[in-house]
Amino acid sequence: MNTAFSRFRLISITEGISYLLLLFVAMPMKYLADNPYPVKVVGMGHGILFIFFTFVLFNAMIKYRWNIGVAFQLFVYSLLPFGFLLIEKVIKKLPQEENQK
Repeated sequence: MNTAFSRFRLISITEGISYLLLLFVAMPMKYLADNPYPVKVVGMGHGILFIFFTFVLFNAMIKYRWNIGVAFQLFVYSLLPFGFLLIEKVIKKLPQEENQK
């Protein structure tokens, strides 16, 4: 957890799981069980994690010199359910070490 890359991976997975919880647990509870409270709680947590995700994505992009196209691709994947799995696939191919000048 002491590198930008490991922080990005952790936040990406956590944010992705929170999105799945929102879609497949909280939303059905809201509409099928008439209980809006889980959407408020999980939705707030997911929103905070999503904002955090954008910050750590930007940090990793700068630190590891990922091009803007890759960063945009990762951002778009974060909007998809199960997108964190696609993000994992892409980032395993990206440079994980800081480029030294």
